[in-house]
Amino acid sequence: MSTGERPALRLVPAPAVEPGAPVLGAVELLPGRVRAALVDLSGELLWRAEAAYPRGTADLAEIDAALAEVVRFPVQPMGVGVAAAGLVDAAAGVIIEVNEVPALHGYPIAAVLAGLAGAPVHVEHRARLQVLGDRWFGPGRGRSTFASVSTGEVLGVGILYDGEVLAPPGGRSGAHMTVAASGRPCTCGARGCWKTVATTPWLRAEAERRGLGARTVHELAEAGDPLLDEYAGNIALGLVNIQQLFAPGLFVLHGEAAEGGERFRAAIERRLREDSSWATDAEPPQVLVNTGAADDIALLGGAGLVLSHN
Repeated sequence: MSTGERPALRLVPAPAVEPGAPVLGAVELLPGRVRAALVDLSGELLWRAEAAYPRGTADLAEIDAALAEVVRFPVQPMGVGVAAAGLVDAAAGVIIEVNEVPALHGYPIAAVLAGLAGAPVHVEHRARLQVLGDRWFGPGRGRSTFASVSTGEVLGVGILYDGEVLAPPGGRSGAHMTVAASGRPCTCGARGCWKTVATTPWLRAEAERRGLGARTVHELAEAGDPLLDEYAGNIALGLVNIQQLFAPGLFVLHGEAAEGGERFRAAIERRLREDSSWATDAEPPQVLVNTGAADDIALLGGAGLVLSHN
C-alpha cells in the first residue's frame, strides 16, 4: 500500500541555462533514492533534484511518485539517460529486477520517464553506464577502450571496447564473477563472488575480526595497516580477469578508492600488473582514480548515454 505521502524532495539551485543551448537529461535510480539532473555538453551539472522512497517498497505508485517529483526539468532536454540499479533490459527500457526493491521488478522505466519528460529515454545498468561519464567528461576522453570501476558498498565495472559499451543481453556488472571457488557465501546464493571480498562490508568485517580500530580505507591508509594492501589485492582480482578477457589497459576507479590515496591506488595497480605480466607485448595496465566526479558519475554517464545516441 502506498503511504499517500509525496516523496521527500531536494532541489539544488544551479546556474541558469542559456536559451537555445542543448542540455542533456540524466536520472539515477537506486534502492530508496532517485536523482535527476540537467547537464550541458561540457559535463557541467546545471540543475539537479533528488527524492527518497521506501527502499523495500512493493508499491509501483511510490516509484512513480518519486520519479514524477524529480523529473520536473526547468528546460526541455534533448534526451534522458537513465542509470539504473539491478538487472536491466536496455533495448526494452525495462528494469528486470532489483533485489532490494520488489516494485522495480519488470518496471518500464523508459516508458514512464518518456511520458514525464517528453523526450527520448535510454536506459542502462548503472555500473556499465559510468564508463560513458568517463568517456565524455572524464579521464577516458579520447580513448576507445578502457574500464570504469565502482568501489565501496557497491562494486561494478563498465567496459568501453572499441568505442562501444559492452552490454550483452543478460550481462551484469562483474560483481558476481567467481574469484574463489570455495569462498564466502554471496547474497546471490553462490560462493566466492568478487563482491564478497572487494566491497566495504568485507573490509569492515575483516577489520573487526582482526581487532583493528581502523575500519575504513581512509583510516587504514593513515595507519599504514597491511589490511589495506590485502583489500587492494582483492579489488585487483576482478580487474585481472577483465584485463585478461578484454585488455582495456586503463581502469578508472570511483568511490571508496579515492579515500585510500596514492598508496591504495598504487597497490591495486601493482597487483594488477603482477598478475597481467604474461601480456609482454602490451603496455602495462594503468589504474587511475577519478576524484572529480564523486557521486555524480552516474548522472554524467546518463548524459553520456544521450550523447552516444545522437
